[in-house]
Amino acid sequence: MKITFIGAAQEVTGSKHLITTNKGKRILLDCGMFQGKGLETDQLNRDLRFDPRELDYVLLSHAHIDHSGLIPYLYKKGFRGSVICTHATRDLCSIMLADSAYIQELDAKWYNKKAARKGLPFIQPIYNVVHAEQCMELFISVPYGRRFYINDEISVKFTNTGHMLGSAAINLQVKEGDEIKRITYTGDIGRPHNRILKAPEPFLPCDYLITESTYGNRTHEATEATEQELLHVVRDTCIQRRGKLIIPSFSIGRTQEIVYILNKLYNQGDLPESIDVFVDSPLSVNATEIFRLYADSMNEDVKKTMITDKDPFGFNSLHYIKDQAESKALNSHNKPCIIISASGMLEAGRVKHHVSNNISDPRNTILIVGYCTPTSLGARLQRKGLKEVSIFGIPHRVKAKIVKIDGLSGHGDYQEMMQYISCQPKENIKRTFLVHGDYEAESHYKIQLHEAGWRNISTPAPGDEFEL
Repeated sequence: MKITFIGAAQEVTGSKHLITTNKGKRILLDCGMFQGKGLETDQLNRDLRFDPRELDYVLLSHAHIDHSGLIPYLYKKGFRGSVICTHATRDLCSIMLADSAYIQELDAKWYNKKAARKGLPFIQPIYNVVHAEQCMELFISVPYGRRFYINDEISVKFTNTGHMLGSAAINLQVKEGDEIKRITYTGDIGRPHNRILKAPEPFLPCDYLITESTYGNRTHEATEATEQELLHVVRDTCIQRRGKLIIPSFSIGRTQEIVYILNKLYNQGDLPESIDVFVDSPLSVNATEIFRLYADSMNEDVKKTMITDKDPFGFNSLHYIKDQAESKALNSHNKPCIIISASGMLEAGRVKHHVSNNISDPRNTILIVGYCTPTSLGARLQRKGLKEVSIFGIPHRVKAKIVKIDGLSGHGDYQEMMQYISCQPKENIKRTFLVHGDYEAESHYKIQLHEAGWRNISTPAPGDEFEL
């Protein structure tokens, strides 16, 4: 049996890890899109480096687009195997993949309009909404903790990682001859004290561990400090400077967490009712409805809150926006307000328009609340001394405040990740592969693991193959 690392190898997006058994079964762990790499992104996403028609299964750790976003493209290219994941991941993919396709179609339409004027060749979306809808027929959902037998020799069990609703470590068993090989792929690892979800739970004993390293060189602030920091930014922007607070946020998980904190501050009387809060993302609105369906996935704090507050994702001054006309109307909204909108890295979506319309006003603040790949707009905005930035090909003076809060990340820091993977005796793990992290993060994390007694740690590059 061998494993080939295709995406999220010494980088953070495009998770794809291909397992080929001795009998020729081909199993893909995640099928994510590359994001935030400029013009290079499109070609990386179109070049899968394998034939989808020869693929038997996709085992999906969670619904974020950098882990699931190319499943419709697999379908378009002839994949007709099964996509196996948790119930919540399937529900979220049903809206997220369609949203991804819709954004691609809009972007292609906008680009082709400009291309026609300049005599340039047109582009096509990687896939369309029809592909996104049709690929959902391939999904098989399985509850946490139940072993699912793919065939007589291959089985999988999902354990909760607390990263987002439905996120799971993939615990795979493959029988080859008289030997059973156990592989665990953690996907993305959540924090031990998530504001909404239950904490990560131990994964199963394994021989080979494939684990993320996104924050392999960072630590997060305490939960309470983060909430006070957010409140400080709100007061500084909306009360002191009478401006708009723009928060680029991933639609799934991060947006609900921010809304939950603001709901808490509202209930405590810390968030003035006069400050309107807009969640401007149809996907966020739909995702929040799915969150409401999975109350048993919430932690005890949320359940306790729901005794006195039936909707922890809603309060009087909070407005969910789906309609595009309402979104555009926010440009002329002259009162202090908070706008939460996708995408988190500022690479696409409505938030990019909000930032372009508000970044040159010194009353306003752009608040970055999560990881941004180095080449993304979200990362460029964080460069010290930035005076000007190009958005939609138009230069903008940067006069708004640019603020970063790390404590809202859905990824565990390196200490939290080490705590999580230490649920199994390290001496029993034959080899550990670090993925889903840039070179610096992986290198630092590898050193920390080595100092803690871990051995046989690899940081595979794209295309690297290993015999298991």
